[in-house]
Amino acid sequence: MSEPVLLLQKEGPVGIVTLNRPDAMNAFSAELRLALGQAFRELKADPEIRVAIVTGAGRAFCAGMDLKELSSGSDDASGFDKSVVGQDMAEAIAEFEGPVIAAVNGHAVTAGFELALACDMIIASTNAKFADTHARVGILPGWGLSVRLPRLIGINRAKEISFTGNTVTAAQAYEWGLANRVVAPEELLPTCMTIAQQMASCVPHVLKGYKKLIDEGYGMHVPDALKAEKLAGIESAKQVSAATIATRREGVFNRGREQGK
Repeated sequence: MSEPVLLLQKEGPVGIVTLNRPDAMNAFSAELRLALGQAFRELKADPEIRVAIVTGAGRAFCAGMDLKELSSGSDDASGFDKSVVGQDMAEAIAEFEGPVIAAVNGHAVTAGFELALACDMIIASTNAKFADTHARVGILPGWGLSVRLPRLIGINRAKEISFTGNTVTAAQAYEWGLANRVVAPEELLPTCMTIAQQMASCVPHVLKGYKKLIDEGYGMHVPDALKAEKLAGIESAKQVSAATIATRREGVFNRGREQGK
């Protein structure tokens, strides 16, 4: 019996999604693309799950599209199945309203790079490598790379990565602001779980609302974003009592004292 192409684990409030095609460096087959979308829909439907982690089995995070499958499934002379461009993995992740952490354990190439960029943050192992080979393969990106990468690291550095197709090491990814942290391979999932648990301990509806506020505000002009934040803050304040805030504040103070030790 063959192994499933995707593994979904739930540990308390955290969902862990593992791309499980290690022999193919977790390249996106049609089956894996479908399974990823289904996994995030399942996580969204589970009220207990507040944060998700995405990682890859074996030595790769995701090596991009399964080019063998794409070529064999082509129905025209170009040798490429164009239907995959509309199957946006970033949209599948966006269906989940909580934070999503990319635990990049190895190569994240082209479509795999886009998958990592679709997450709310990237935690990389020292084995992680990033590359955008769209220009070398001969197709423009369709899953958000040309939009998200410049916003994350700046337009000039994004152009260097995309126009050369060169590999970016974990250390360089951290230096350029692509990765939040770089950790030893054995510390990757424990680090991501710690961060996920910290996030999951926040007030659930506020965590989702905060993510939405940041993401939508980032695409607005500053005055419009400030206005949207003010309106959201006023509405949020209406939904909580002073007594509840006082109780939560005490918990925040206690946590701060523990972290300061």
